[in-house]
Amino acid sequence: MALVRHQQPGRILLPGLLTCAVIAHGISLKYVLFADDGFRFDLLAMLSLIAWTVTLLLLILSRRHQLTLLILAAAPLAALAELAAVHAWGSVSPRQQLSPGIAAHALLSISAYSLLTLATLQALYLYWLNQQLHNHQPSGISRFLPPLQTMESLLFGLITFGQLLLTAALITGALFMEDMFAQHLVHKSALSILAWVLYSILLWGHWKKGWRGNTAVRWTLSAFAVLLLAFFGSKLALEVILHRN
Repeated sequence: MALVRHQQPGRILLPGLLTCAVIAHGISLKYVLFADDGFRFDLLAMLSLIAWTVTLLLLILSRRHQLTLLILAAAPLAALAELAAVHAWGSVSPRQQLSPGIAAHALLSISAYSLLTLATLQALYLYWLNQQLHNHQPSGISRFLPPLQTMESLLFGLITFGQLLLTAALITGALFMEDMFAQHLVHKSALSILAWVLYSILLWGHWKKGWRGNTAVRWTLSAFAVLLLAFFGSKLALEVILHRN
């Protein structure tokens, strides 16, 4: 109702509710991911883990930035992702215990994806706000989000840290995986490298050529689309299309 009345939600209430939601999601996620005989790495479990990480990042960032609308958009999606993972159709066979190197690779990959997901949400907001300003029709909703310059700085900060994590994930994958370009991994590896190249070009263009605005948005969305295919394309094909786990 605060949004309808164009009022800012309580500075304590919303973070407090989100903190409770993140804790509850985390407890539930523990039972989703960890089984007696291994780990769940199916599509819905990974989607829930990524949604939880993004929500946690929003909670942390909200201490310095006004991210009300992003929180209100991300929190319900995270809840739906966890509900879907808990009540997944069919039985899922847990993976056996992972080596420390592979576990580090998985953690870095998920962390990078989460940061870059949040960066993509920022990019979508920047595109929307630029369109509003271009058409001289600023929306009252924008008052619940940081100024354009702050959001743009936050965007490139998230992309920079996400790119560092993605680099580390690719390095650990090359070091600890037997063959990154095996038949069942070749698409994921190739698309991840392509996404890394696109993000590198975007950061180079921003720091060297001053890319910003819609140019930065287009590069961000393109790179994330490739990364999305890398993370979920192979799982979707194996688990849904080919009915394999």
